Amino acid sequence: MKNQILIAVVLLGSCFASAQTTVSGRVTDKSGNPIPEANVYLEGTYDGASTDIEGSFYFETSESGTQTLAVSVLGYEPHYEMGEVSYFENLTIVLVEAINQLTGVTLSAGTFEAGDNSKVSALKPLDIVTTAGAAGDFVAALQTLPGTTTVNEDGRLFVRGGGAGETQIFIDGLRVFQPFNATTVNLPTRARFSPFLFKGITFSTGGYSAEYGQALSSVLLLNSIDVPDQEKTDISAMSVGAGVGHTEIWGDASLSFNTQYINLSPYETLIPSTQGMRWNSPYESIAGEAIFRSRGDKSMFKLYTGFNYANFDIEQEDINFEEFVRFRLRNNNLYYNSTYRYFFDNNWTISAGGSISWDTNDIGVLTDEIQTRETASHVKLKLKKMFGSRFTLNMGSELFNINYTETFTAPDGFTFDSDFNDRIWAGFAEGDLFFSNELALKLGARAEHTSVLGEFTIAPRLSLAYKSGEYAQFSLAYGDFYQNPLSEVIKFDQDLGLEKTSHYILNYQYLKNGKTFRAEAYYKDYDNLIKFDTELPQFDSQFDNTGEGYAAGLDIFWRDNKTVKNLDYWISYSYLDTERNFRNFVETATPNFAPKHNFSLVTKYWVDKLKSQIGVSYNFATGRPYENPNTPGFLNERTRTLNNLSINWSYLIDQQKILFFSASNVLGFNNISDYQYANTPNANGIFDRRAITPPADSFFFVGFFWTISADKKSNQLDNL
Repeated sequence: MKNQILIAVVLLGSCFASAQTTVSGRVTDKSGNPIPEANVYLEGTYDGASTDIEGSFYFETSESGTQTLAVSVLGYEPHYEMGEVSYFENLTIVLVEAINQLTGVTLSAGTFEAGDNSKVSALKPLDIVTTAGAAGDFVAALQTLPGTTTVNEDGRLFVRGGGAGETQIFIDGLRVFQPFNATTVNLPTRARFSPFLFKGITFSTGGYSAEYGQALSSVLLLNSIDVPDQEKTDISAMSVGAGVGHTEIWGDASLSFNTQYINLSPYETLIPSTQGMRWNSPYESIAGEAIFRSRGDKSMFKLYTGFNYANFDIEQEDINFEEFVRFRLRNNNLYYNSTYRYFFDNNWTISAGGSISWDTNDIGVLTDEIQTRETASHVKLKLKKMFGSRFTLNMGSELFNINYTETFTAPDGFTFDSDFNDRIWAGFAEGDLFFSNELALKLGARAEHTSVLGEFTIAPRLSLAYKSGEYAQFSLAYGDFYQNPLSEVIKFDQDLGLEKTSHYILNYQYLKNGKTFRAEAYYKDYDNLIKFDTELPQFDSQFDNTGEGYAAGLDIFWRDNKTVKNLDYWISYSYLDTERNFRNFVETATPNFAPKHNFSLVTKYWVDKLKSQIGVSYNFATGRPYENPNTPGFLNERTRTLNNLSINWSYLIDQQKILFFSASNVLGFNNISDYQYANTPNANGIFDRRAITPPADSFFFVGFFWTISADKKSNQLDNL
């Protein structure tokens, strides 16, 4: 009996021994290089091994049947083999490099980013308002970046040969329909927004995402702060007005607001404008913004509102009138914006939001009266899904509704009404595909339908990025972009078509140790541009879509904040070659707003002994084209070059109190943007002219800024 038991045990052991299966192979990267220290194991078991220096592995298992062999190592995507365990021998396993969100390639052609959440920033947070000469206007600061043109009599963004109406501005993905303060001809405007409520900016000078449309040249995306870091109060007293702001936090909810009163009367009394204008009532405004936020475990809700009231009464010189021409304006603007985001466990994100604005203008020109009313809204739904670290899908739909009315009234009682109502539907889908840490692709399309024109379009968008080294990468971008005719045209003629442009961009970027270098070449092909046969669009103009043009150029950007202690500076250069046949042009020519060369130098230096930050900015642009009826040709003359040297000085009285001083064009350059010529020649057959210049050669600003916070350290230095 004992012998029988012994024989059974031996037979059973031999059965177990014969059930052992060998698992072996070699693990490499895509180039065939061995990967040591990789973990290779059968899922759900303790059987496994690590690869040696040659990438080889070997172990035995008693498991049988269908199994899953897993391979994992830091820096590579997990790999799985499924099948009969007996086939897991002499395997060759090639691992795919994992995508590194910090150091991998980025899709950045045509885009400057500034903000806490941007992976690669050419600008630092709030750089937009630390620039000398900008006077707190982030649009003026953006004009120091390559691709932009300073049009000092306008104040809006002119990008790569495009007019100011070709740029759209969005807050948290929702359109702002009237982003600039109302003004008159040759009097520069400012953006309506305070920088204190925004955490970052994405400024796309071309080739932007399929999520955005109705902009031929560029989009500017403002991202509001999600969660404020602390409660605080900001108080400001300025030579042109005063302001107050506050942030209150209740658990996961917070409210931030600021309001500002501006009145140029005291400034005009001390330093009156001398350049062909006089104020009957200098510019006066009251404005405010507020944003409420509520954060959940997986959600974020925001409600933003902004209001602005402004009025002024001015008289301007006009060479065709003996007396100055009087212009009066009263503007009211109210804007709401609400967004909601929810983050699901399966990597889906849903975003929904809407914005609505009301804008009214009561205008007087000489003895004529003009009233404009615009009500506009934007509703948007977006879905985003991350499929691992290699593919992200972004898709959505949106609806714009714009209702515009204008009434012209002459002194004799004659009235003329013009209006339009447009509904624009759009759908978009876009995917980011990361093939590796060196190669990524963004591919998408945008479909739009506009009711007022009755047109449907599909616009493809494409970006490709290749990382050529640890600190350098190349990018390509292509896209078609459509835009409705501007309100000044479509209110008179609604039988027109969409204007179109195609963007082609090649970008090189290098970032290392606080240094940034960007070089970007581009070409823009314009088609279906609006033309008319009068000096300005009017009710009896003949309109059509026969205009065309192009813009080509090279943008260079260099920034360094490490080489010299306490010194931060950037240099921008743009070369622009552009011609158009549009508006009332009689032939193809370079528009007045497009100088060929633009250069900017911005510096900021901290002086410990003086407890001061000193900023200096210099802007240069070659002459702008203008039309001279005394010489043959069209737009063939050039103004003198533009030069502007501006300074600012921020002095810390103590940690939370700042005395601030700034001055633009301190050397008093006589900058001329254009010339106005008489409608008829004088007795000698010559058309007289006058130069169009800024209201004043220089602008001086003094302010006191006081921050009250719990940490007693915060101040507004970064915002000045």
